[in-house]
Amino acid sequence: MDVRSVVEVEPNPNIEDFRPGDTVKVSFKVVEGERQRIQVFQGIVIRKRGSGVSATFTVRQIFHGVGVERIFPYNSPFLEKVQVVARGHVRRAKLYYLRGLSRKKTRLKLKSSQ
Repeated sequence: MDVRSVVEVEPNPNIEDFRPGDTVKVSFKVVEGERQRIQVFQGIVIRKRGSGVSATFTVRQIFHGVGVERIFPYNSPFLEKVQVVARGHVRRAKLYYLRGLSRKKTRLKLKSSQ
């Protein structure tokens, strides 16, 4: 028996369509004890993985000179919304090479708006 046949996945309408190389703002709920708040994580999407229930995407940001990556599941109830800030022009599906670069070298070319 396959889990995907049992669980129906409905797409979150607050998630915009994005690709690797795009700069996104991810708003997600953080639970601290009994309180909840929304935290924003802005960075470059370096990969999208999987499909259906187990789909995830990874966002990388530089924070005080240190690279921070966070993996978000598409179907998490804690994921509030995903906004695309800028569309990047890349020729790869997985941008792991950004991990070896620093500061200005991590800037990607922007996609021309047509």
